[in-house]
Amino acid sequence: MRYLHLVWRSLLRRKLRTAFTLLVVFVSFVLFAFLMTIRTAFSMGVEVAGVDRLAMMHKVSLIQLLPIAYLQQIQSTRGVELASHATWFGGTYQDKANEFAVMAVDPETYPKLYPEMRVPEDQLKAWRADRQGALIGRDIANRYGWKIGDKVPIQATIWQPKQGNTWYFNIDAIYDADKNFDKTNLFFRYDYLDENRRGAYGQVGWYIIKINDPPHAADIARSLDSQFANSAAETKTSTEKAFLQGFVNQVGNIGFIIKAILAAVLFTLFFLVTAQTMAQSVRERTTEFAVLKTLGFSDGLVLTLVLAEALIIAAVGGALGLGLTWIFISQGGFNNAFLPVFVLTGRDVALGAVLCVALGVLAGVLPAMAAMRLRIVDALRRN
Repeated sequence: MRYLHLVWRSLLRRKLRTAFTLLVVFVSFVLFAFLMTIRTAFSMGVEVAGVDRLAMMHKVSLIQLLPIAYLQQIQSTRGVELASHATWFGGTYQDKANEFAVMAVDPETYPKLYPEMRVPEDQLKAWRADRQGALIGRDIANRYGWKIGDKVPIQATIWQPKQGNTWYFNIDAIYDADKNFDKTNLFFRYDYLDENRRGAYGQVGWYIIKINDPPHAADIARSLDSQFANSAAETKTSTEKAFLQGFVNQVGNIGFIIKAILAAVLFTLFFLVTAQTMAQSVRERTTEFAVLKTLGFSDGLVLTLVLAEALIIAAVGGALGLGLTWIFISQGGFNNAFLPVFVLTGRDVALGAVLCVALGVLAGVLPAMAAMRLRIVDALRRN
């Protein structure tokens, strides 16, 4: 700390260059924060999947439907505690840009499978009693200003009603949950869908199954699938985590893509630019380092001073990038229908902090070693 003023004066020696270097670091970590947030948004459903829940879909594809008659047989299978179903509805509000998850479910059993959803008991009862009732997430209610008692028109994209192309739902209940749980869904009664759609009667999208023995989930899944083998609608049962991962994999290996982009961004913008800047700064100050060594500064102290410059630039720029991005995201500035759970996690902030230090050291170590190895006679002769 007693030499901090020397580091500070060195950084201010070329104010414009230092400012641009800070800007590069800042942009690098803004991109890092956003990309990590997008990765989390794609995988959040997978991360919060229940270990005691299985998902059953058609063996061919998720878009193939299953008979609702399977429900009773699933419920009676050994190891199954509770079973329900869901059907992807597909719909938009007002225009195509306002698309979000709308699903037809069984109002009695579906909420029991997801204790993460917190619904006032009186609202839950009202939803179950209303044929056209809807249960919506807090975020979607805030986005469109919906409140209990509103009648909401949803334009059909998959299931067309028997008359027209608009479905109407009564907002009877609003659920809340932790910030990592998706609160942008609209759930409505399956019987309302089945009675009013054009065809596919008695068919559901997939089943959600709660089991009482998670360590034996694979055995229970095989037992379930064996019951419907060689039927007109064979099934594929997996853990809820694997089921949700299938949704994510439809758009590719998001984790690998984002990591590759991050590696390119951090290496190019941060490491190369900052390392080049530090190397240039050291070359311009050979005489100064020679004078410092003449005054008794050890090689190790000179090395430390140069590394400290790189670390300060990395720490300040990285902290600004991570901090401002976290504030922006936490204020809900980037939520949308396709990435409803948009959050910069504490784990990613910590990873960013570690990267700040690591990349700062890597960017400064070669210039610092060059300054450390500088011989006084050679430096003075060169100038």
